[in-house]
This record gives sequence, structure tokens and C-alpha cells, in this order.
Amino acid sequence: MPEIVIPDDVYDALELPEAERESAVRRELAVTLYDRGILSFGKARELADLSKVEFHRLLGDREVPRHYTTQEFDEDVEYARG
Repeated sequence: MPEIVIPDDVYDALELPEAERESAVRRELAVTLYDRGILSFGKARELADLSKVEFHRLLGDREVPRHYTTQEFDEDVEYARG
């Protein structure tokens, strides 16, 4: 799996406890890439390592609108019909 290398001085400059740094960077990257339309909801959620509910909540907290495609709507309708 490809890795993103963060320079040590940048990593050390993160004003977070070390145990929280990786997850925080993953969440920030996921939200930004989703907001810009570069990643789908599912892939951004996977990158953030959050459940659907948790990622929805994170997007809401950041006031990032949900990109809801016609295909997703059709899938939700089909699912609701059973």
C-alpha cells in the first residue's frame, strides 16, 4: 500500500498528542478530499477509518455538504423497498 511521508518537523509541529496525530491527519485528508469531490463518501470514510454515521457527523461538524448523486438516491430507494 502506498504511504504518504510527512516530514518529521511537520509531524512534530502538529499540536496534538502523538497518539492522535495519525487519525487526525487521516480525518483531515478524508474531509478535504471528499469536499473537493476527489474521493467518494465511501472511500473518504474508509480513509478516515470511521463508520458511516461517524463520517456523516464529522462532515456535519465541518459544515461540508453531502454529495448525494442520483445513483445513490436510486440505491437508497431500492434498499428501502426491500
